Amino acid sequence: MSQAADTLAPTRDSLFWRAFRRGLIVYLGRSARKVLLTRAFSGGNDTPRRFLPNDVRDIMRRVEQDAATLRPIAQLDRLTRSGNRILVELAILTIAAYRVLCILGIKKAEARAAVADIGWDIYAAQLRLASLPFRLTSRDPAVRLQRSLNMLLRFPFSAPGAPGYEVRSWSENGSTFTHFTHCPPQSFVRDLIAHQGDQGELAAFYASWCQYDWPGADIIAGDGQRWHYQRRKTLSAGDSVCDMCWKGQIDRRVSTPSLSREEQGALPPAKGTPHKTAKARTLYERGRE
Repeated sequence: MSQAADTLAPTRDSLFWRAFRRGLIVYLGRSARKVLLTRAFSGGNDTPRRFLPNDVRDIMRRVEQDAATLRPIAQLDRLTRSGNRILVELAILTIAAYRVLCILGIKKAEARAAVADIGWDIYAAQLRLASLPFRLTSRDPAVRLQRSLNMLLRFPFSAPGAPGYEVRSWSENGSTFTHFTHCPPQSFVRDLIAHQGDQGELAAFYASWCQYDWPGADIIAGDGQRWHYQRRKTLSAGDSVCDMCWKGQIDRRVSTPSLSREEQGALPPAKGTPHKTAKARTLYERGRE
């Protein structure tokens, strides 16, 4: 850890936030057990490695400990909205889980995939709950998406501006657009890398948080169709915006729409400042090794 990281002041915690974080650990542990107990990892001598219940309990203990060391870097006291802080707390746990798995000898690619699946289990459940009232009161996917997004932009994605979320949103022609120009969870990951160096954390964040909205939009739309979401740029790749489009209507004549490089799982095109773009690509590619 660099000297700069050592001098960061610890976050002042209320009883509420200490209790809330403990609840997050319990909730995360449920999803971690679901994923880690049913997955084989690469082991020595071509023998698959599997975790047992005691192993997962130890992993969660380590995750909680590592999260405590990461939290000062997030500077949570700067966030004025509780929803923003909750999401950064989740990002801290995401990165802590990735780091712990790597320390235990899990390959980076496998650690990324496992952490992404754990996060998706949580994210999908929360999206189903948040969008339920709008799926019950309307059969129109565009209305379901617009109403759900309007609610989510109030909490937890409320946008007071940097260092919190910063977003411009509007609806037209049956689609809702949310263009984020500042993302506190992503900023935390970049601050962590600036303080401690990159061990694949940015790639782990991209593989999880930055990939959930494609299936997430389909959950909200709830019409049995896919491809309700599109994004060409993303902050985690060095772009200046996450240009999200949530499409209420899709072309049902096309069973498999033409995919962008990002939708095919490649690094999205970055068109930011040249030196920032190059650095983002270097961090991302290094993390994928």
